[in-house]
Amino acid sequence: MPQRERPLDDAVSMPAWFGVELRNWRKTRELTTLALGKKVQLSASSVERIEKAQRSCNARLADAFDEALDAGGAIRRLWRRVEEAAADADKAAEPSEGDGITPMAQGRISTDRTPSMELSVERRAFLAAGGVAALLPTSLAELAPRLGASELPTSVRPEDIHHIRAAARNHTSWDNRFGGGGIARATSLGQLAWARGMLSVTCPLRLESDLLTAIGELALVVGASAFDACEHTDAAQLLDFATHCAVKADNWHLRARALSLRSRQATWCQLPDDGLTYAESGLVRADRLTPKERAMLHIARARALAKLGTRQATLAAIGHADDAFAKAKEGEDAPWMAHYDYAQHHGDTGHAAFDIAILPGQSSSFAIERLTTAIHHHTDEYVRSRALSATKLATLTMATGDPQEAVAIAHHALDEIGQLRSKRASADVQDLQRVSARYALRPDVAELRERIRTNVLG
Repeated sequence: MPQRERPLDDAVSMPAWFGVELRNWRKTRELTTLALGKKVQLSASSVERIEKAQRSCNARLADAFDEALDAGGAIRRLWRRVEEAAADADKAAEPSEGDGITPMAQGRISTDRTPSMELSVERRAFLAAGGVAALLPTSLAELAPRLGASELPTSVRPEDIHHIRAAARNHTSWDNRFGGGGIARATSLGQLAWARGMLSVTCPLRLESDLLTAIGELALVVGASAFDACEHTDAAQLLDFATHCAVKADNWHLRARALSLRSRQATWCQLPDDGLTYAESGLVRADRLTPKERAMLHIARARALAKLGTRQATLAAIGHADDAFAKAKEGEDAPWMAHYDYAQHHGDTGHAAFDIAILPGQSSSFAIERLTTAIHHHTDEYVRSRALSATKLATLTMATGDPQEAVAIAHHALDEIGQLRSKRASADVQDLQRVSARYALRPDVAELRERIRTNVLG
């Protein structure tokens, strides 16, 4: 009887992370190391050693793995990230002043393990890496001593985990209604700093997974707010940290949500190739995810593909998302998926369809139908989502030659954007302002453009 493969730790290094993802792809394709080795002209032991990060890979071999596993470029992109991280690490190795903390954004977690009977190895790794403290803005670290350190309990209790989760839920509600900037962002950073402190507190083994999940959930929410505030360095680091918490907690559902957000953020930052990598990493073990989680990741793929201008691939990804969403059942998802309802699904697919609808010679009817459905079904709990979809709909309607209807839609969107602190919403309004320039001599459009200039862009 063949021996069961030992679990791998993807937190040791970027090559280790690559090895874990390679193994996931191999298992998804139901291949043994021997079968995969034959396809790429390697021995089974060589494949196994690459998966364990005991043997180096290279770009040529990554291409071969990608082709053999029919990964559609995902493995090639994963290896590119390993190479980029190695180059960054070489630069970081140059002597410089600092506190010796290794940022988690470099893809490595320190292996300096101070003896302790109270902390697990994994939790000590978090602390050695600086945890969330290394990811927060310097201004917060400078402010903390003046405010005084929050008191921490002597040991982690279930109530503490409940408080962290309650903070995540409360901030999610505020973020959806008012955007990611302003007082909401400042408050969430303080809560996250306290939650990070819980990693230094004695924790019963039975609570460790729940603690990591709760901290990861809060980091995910704060990262999403940073994304909305266009604080993209913070957003990327916090979402990567949330992903790491999910992996350490063995929580595939939280991992899927974090990678979906990371994909959307990369695509929004004009890095759709990276966006594809994150979305496809989330889908490697789709069998462990709920239908809504699979739909969410397929839409993340669609949005990246749309930015790359690949119409057929985008529509195919939207189709996969629709098929998955149709299988969703009430009550099977984690609380952080509460936002992903009928309206959100149509809004997200509408945003992906928008990017291909504006290409020369393409129809806009599908995107318009999806965005309209989203606007009509979003409740007041999701003002930002409704405003974002309305702005896209106004922009598309203006671009396709109906300025009168576009103006009416735009004014409704601006009424709601006025309630938000969202730089992402402001950026979408800038696109509307640009598209409306062709009708600038129309009195109704001129009035709209002046409102945008003075109330949004001013």
